Amino acid sequence: MTDSIAVLDFGSQYTQLIARRVREAQVYCELFPWNTPADQALALKPKGFILSGGPASVYESGAPQAPRYVFESKLPVLGICYGMQAMTHALGGKVAPSHEREFGPAVLETVQTNPLVPDGSRQVWMSHGDRIERAPDGFVPLAVSGNSPVAAMGDLSRGYYGVQFHPEVRHTAGGSEILRRFVIDICGARPDWTPASIIAASVEKIRQQVGQRRVLSAVSGGVDSSVATALVQRAVGEQLSAVFVDHGMLRQGEASQVIEVFQNNLGVHLNAVNAVEEFLEALRGVTDPELKRRIIGEKFIRTFEVQARHLGMPDLLVQGTIYPDVVESSAPDRAQAARIKTHHNVGGLPEDMHFELIEPLRYLFKDEVRAVGEALGLPADLVWRQPFPGPGLAVRCLGEITWERLERLRAADAILTCELDSAGLLRLRAGDETSGTSQAFAVLLPVRSVGVMGDNRTYQEVIALRAVTTEDFMTADWARLPYDLLARVANRIVNEVKGVNRVVYDITSKPPATIEWE
Repeated sequence: MTDSIAVLDFGSQYTQLIARRVREAQVYCELFPWNTPADQALALKPKGFILSGGPASVYESGAPQAPRYVFESKLPVLGICYGMQAMTHALGGKVAPSHEREFGPAVLETVQTNPLVPDGSRQVWMSHGDRIERAPDGFVPLAVSGNSPVAAMGDLSRGYYGVQFHPEVRHTAGGSEILRRFVIDICGARPDWTPASIIAASVEKIRQQVGQRRVLSAVSGGVDSSVATALVQRAVGEQLSAVFVDHGMLRQGEASQVIEVFQNNLGVHLNAVNAVEEFLEALRGVTDPELKRRIIGEKFIRTFEVQARHLGMPDLLVQGTIYPDVVESSAPDRAQAARIKTHHNVGGLPEDMHFELIEPLRYLFKDEVRAVGEALGLPADLVWRQPFPGPGLAVRCLGEITWERLERLRAADAILTCELDSAGLLRLRAGDETSGTSQAFAVLLPVRSVGVMGDNRTYQEVIALRAVTTEDFMTADWARLPYDLLARVANRIVNEVKGVNRVVYDITSKPPATIEWE
């Protein structure tokens, strides 16, 4: 059995990054709401606990508290930011408002050699308005910052540690090493969470769920649905049938590419369905992005239900849901965080759906999905294809969706992709954020602007270009693309795409924005 760490979530938007960093150390972990009952959290048989950050003040009435079973378990505990304060409060220390809040970079100075925080000074990322006034009995200060006399503390005999900063974010120098020290050196967890172990565990779980039943896989052509389909095929073989629904909102030439990859490269029996007219009719006049997603989610399911009847009524449906989808949709198992947006394959599913879902990637991050895809032998150009939302261009065509506007967006997006590919910037090399893009696409805006073409006045639509760099898709920065490339893309779009006379470039990071516009 794979060793694991339980992460209790107190509502921080960084909690998923904690899980990702732990898994980067090849140790499995799961996220649980802070008020998860003891039997559920302890069923994981964790080697230790991590308490996440959160927006509350622990001393206020009704604030989330650290569960007693965490300390009664006698397992090592790491509290991060609010998690440190919750641990302090639970063990008899004192937390109070800070005279000056710390948000952003700070310099951390280690004051006592310890197993968690390396010696010396380093830049860390702070985000707190409270601080530790008195550590619990048995704890000693390990590090300080300009506004935190107890920026890190530990009870080394019990394996209890707290840090006021966020080691999970990239802005903290050596943060991943701090987390690795906790989960491997202090908790003693074995680093055996690898693509091979993920595949082995997933195959066993899928076989237990499926039994002798037949399975239907929903294929969109993206990385996630493709890897999920290949994983289920590895588990159940001929019991799987795949359905590809062309809803008219795919990228240029993508429908034919999907069919070729699945039939020729993967050997999967694929049923291709042209449902363009049905989807466009269902979306006629709809401009609200949440409603778009719900309509598309339900329409997909209804289409799959029809295909299931044609194929002999398989009652299991494979979906390529991944962890960021669940997090941003604020599913019940992530109830502590605010909903960012509804994903069509999470919050957009109809309540009366007749399928039992198989979601083998539900708790994997994008980089883990790609690693599993490579280990399964999928083609590299498929595994490293840039992410594409399940609703497709529907959430990049802002405003009302029509075939004419979709074709306009498709053409502009193809020009951007072509130029990035020619410049060698369509893929990001690991560890080099200047080497390319993690995701890049065009967005058609529901506004018109005045322009001049051939000495004539024009009043046409606007294309926004979006390109980001990211490692985990939970946070992202806008890509610093060369000016001459942006100029070339803009020139081609206004000259080659009918109905567009202006191109703009989005330079907003995530947060505060999301990667997609809707």
